[in-house]
Amino acid sequence: MNVPLLDLKAQYSKLKAEIEPVIKNIIEEQRFILGKELADFEKNVAQYVGSKYALGVSSGTDALLISLMALNIGHGDYVATTTFSFFATAGCVARLGAVPVFVDIEEESFNIDCNSLESALKKYKIKAVIPVHLFGQVADMDGLISLKNKYGFSLIEDSAQSIGAQYKNGVSSGNFGETGCFSFFPSKNLGGFGDGGLVTTNDSIIYEKLHCLRNHGSKIKYFHDYVGGNFRLDNLQAGVLDVKLRYLESWHEGRRINAEKYNKLFAEKNLSDFVKTPKALYKDSGVKNYHIYNQYVIRVKDRDNLKKYLTEKGIGCEVYYPLPFHLQKCFQYLGYKEGDFPVAEKASKEVIAIPVYPELTDGQIEYVVDTIKAFYTKG
Repeated sequence: MNVPLLDLKAQYSKLKAEIEPVIKNIIEEQRFILGKELADFEKNVAQYVGSKYALGVSSGTDALLISLMALNIGHGDYVATTTFSFFATAGCVARLGAVPVFVDIEEESFNIDCNSLESALKKYKIKAVIPVHLFGQVADMDGLISLKNKYGFSLIEDSAQSIGAQYKNGVSSGNFGETGCFSFFPSKNLGGFGDGGLVTTNDSIIYEKLHCLRNHGSKIKYFHDYVGGNFRLDNLQAGVLDVKLRYLESWHEGRRINAEKYNKLFAEKNLSDFVKTPKALYKDSGVKNYHIYNQYVIRVKDRDNLKKYLTEKGIGCEVYYPLPFHLQKCFQYLGYKEGDFPVAEKASKEVIAIPVYPELTDGQIEYVVDTIKAFYTKG
């Protein structure tokens, strides 16, 4: 049996009749940049997320970059973030000449550890903090807001993997900081037909600056208030995403259902000595989207050999992430060393994501679990 890590063809087959007329209409009208589709999507996604403003941009990476630019982060400024995330989180900081300050993660959530963050805040004059709501679960916002009030930094949420995910108070990712940054890379729960991203904010002044920076810093054509960039989300992507947005809640629920099936099967097959399933921290808080499972990430023994075995058996899997930022070659100049962030380092050797997309069948889920059991029991 083959079980891909993600089956976008299965998703598309159900939406083809809705998506293709949207694309055809845009093509026939030859209206590709900053048009009605983008405006409609921004309005609808802002309503969904619960933010006053939403600005479509060219990628999740550019969402982070433009947010840093809007908050005047530049050369020599210190920006703290987790050492365990997709590269863009730290790369955007370095691109602006700012100094990434890395901190460790929590054992259970993989999200930023506020105790580790406070240690950094005491050592450096941190201008901004970028928490990552990793794998579809919101970080410890009580702790982060408390530290923000105490130390006075700006907060940029990396919500690339958490659109619609809710904190225990029912507030959605992207509404706690000055900005929230989302990705519509095709593998995301809400994925486009190419690159795309979004910035949310509840601050009208920040929104106006973001809006200007998105189009080369220009409000009026050929007159530039800032040095911005070409960070626009095109109408084709916006049109596709607007169709998919209508189904996002059901997709989240499908992923949660599949996660529960995995949790049950791993327990029933007595794999707790080999497999640690993800913990949903806010499950009992009463919020609907306590976790959206952008990835279902387990911690395992002998991870690399398990990955090889699953691949041989036709099961898609991926390691998010094999090397923390502080040990990456490009950040050697910062002076970090192995052992500085032990929780993240340990996670990088144990984590593996297995398929969790909504279209999975019960048979496929059972096959994945049975295959993992066979690896550890050698039969």
